[in-house]
Amino acid sequence: MKHLVFVYNADSGLFNTMADIAHKIISPSTYSCQLCALTHSYFTARKEWTPFLDELDAELEFLHRDELQKKYGIKEITLPVILLKNDAQLSTWISTKEINDCQSIDTLKLMISEKLKD
Repeated sequence: MKHLVFVYNADSGLFNTMADIAHKIISPSTYSCQLCALTHSYFTARKEWTPFLDELDAELEFLHRDELQKKYGIKEITLPVILLKNDAQLSTWISTKEINDCQSIDTLKLMISEKLKD
């Protein structure tokens, strides 16, 4: 079973969450995390995202930028990204460019589903 690590281009914590919500509302076109923009509304995950994740045949982990650095010591990486974890090694599974090119949650879901077939 694959272990996927979804990494958002945002930091954890209440203050950062509130700042991200404000940024999404005030200036969505300049929001820096397409992964979050696709998968979350202002306050919660989009209704179609959680059931999709529940059906994936993979172990899933979700981290913010600061959590990736604390847990894995990685700070020089372009975000957002979905990483593949093999033992202690992390490698890019879906790149920032691929995520940023997604114009809808359906496109992202299809990309993830197709890559899991490999």
